[in-house]
Amino acid sequence: MKHKLEQYAHRSAAEIQRFSDPRFVGQVVFVVIVLLVSWSGIKSIQTNYTLQKQIGALRQQNDLQELKNENLKLQNNYYNSAQYLELAARQNFPLAAPGEKEITVPDSVAATYVSSLPDDPKPDASSSKPAVQESNLQSWINFFLHRSQN
Repeated sequence: MKHKLEQYAHRSAAEIQRFSDPRFVGQVVFVVIVLLVSWSGIKSIQTNYTLQKQIGALRQQNDLQELKNENLKLQNNYYNSAQYLELAARQNFPLAAPGEKEITVPDSVAATYVSSLPDDPKPDASSSKPAVQESNLQSWINFFLHRSQN
């Protein structure tokens, strides 16, 4: 055991003596500087990537807002057009264009030319299943087990 301790002490002394060699110290310092520069470069690349993602998202939002603004401008132009004003006057007020005549048709005559709307179809009692109210616990069990409620 004493022999192993002596070998360890001798190896330790040799390793410590390497630190007094200027070439070895220069290599260690160079490696540390290279690692620090590399780390700094990696962090700046990561920061630039994050900023580019944010810029892209903001540009998309800006483009979307510009499209919304353009749509609103088109709507405003339509609402200010003579065509819209004429349609709005016809719908909201009993007005007609010059040279047009307004004709009133009785309801009985107008109803003969309109197809009748279907009545509300009542479901057949024989074809439909009666509604069964299940318990709250059973509903949760069916939900978690992905059972259909047929």
